Amino acid sequence: MGRQLRLEFGRPTSFRREDFIVSPSNAPAIQALDAWPHWHAGCLALVGPAGSGKSHLARAWAERTGATVLVGGGEEVLTSMDALTGHPVVIEDADRGAPDEALFHLINRAAAEGPGLLLTARALPSTWSAELPDLRSRLNAMQVAELLEPDDLILEGVLQKFFRERNIRPGEDLIPYLLRRIERSVPYARDLVDRMDEQADAEGKAISRALARQILEKDGETHGRFE
Repeated sequence: MGRQLRLEFGRPTSFRREDFIVSPSNAPAIQALDAWPHWHAGCLALVGPAGSGKSHLARAWAERTGATVLVGGGEEVLTSMDALTGHPVVIEDADRGAPDEALFHLINRAAAEGPGLLLTARALPSTWSAELPDLRSRLNAMQVAELLEPDDLILEGVLQKFFRERNIRPGEDLIPYLLRRIERSVPYARDLVDRMDEQADAEGKAISRALARQILEKDGETHGRFE
């Protein structure tokens, strides 16, 4: 009998707060986020490396508060300014293109009106480019919540979740093996599980350490750490 055909269904990314795994690497940042609406001057910068969970937490907060989500700032912020009045706002990747004038206005509005302004970024606000002196001073004084790279507790939890979503029951040795080798990134963990499942199905193999090793060697991410 031929190999069973796979039916690929797009799975929307879940930003539910209950799906976010809390660990010592992110607990202080989550505590600061949950302190809304009592943020200093109505603003919070959620800062962390790629894959640390900034977007997940920001989108969950937006869902809870009814916030408008803008990505990267740009002209979208300027053209949306009137519509944003009185509403919480999220600007994702605020350190990568939000116009000075718009950002300055939103920071001032958050301090005066208190709806809440959440900014996500990879770098601390004190390091962002800002030509307006008044904006520079506000960025330097902004409350910051830092997310660290995902630790083993987070990565173990998301690997189990991603395997479960694909109806895979990994062997007891597979997840510890992956934790010692993979990039400290939740998106990378998801991509790895997807590729393991697809390659196992295409080649008629089981999900195993040998298959994981084959993929990781190809990625060049383990730097000779294989057993």
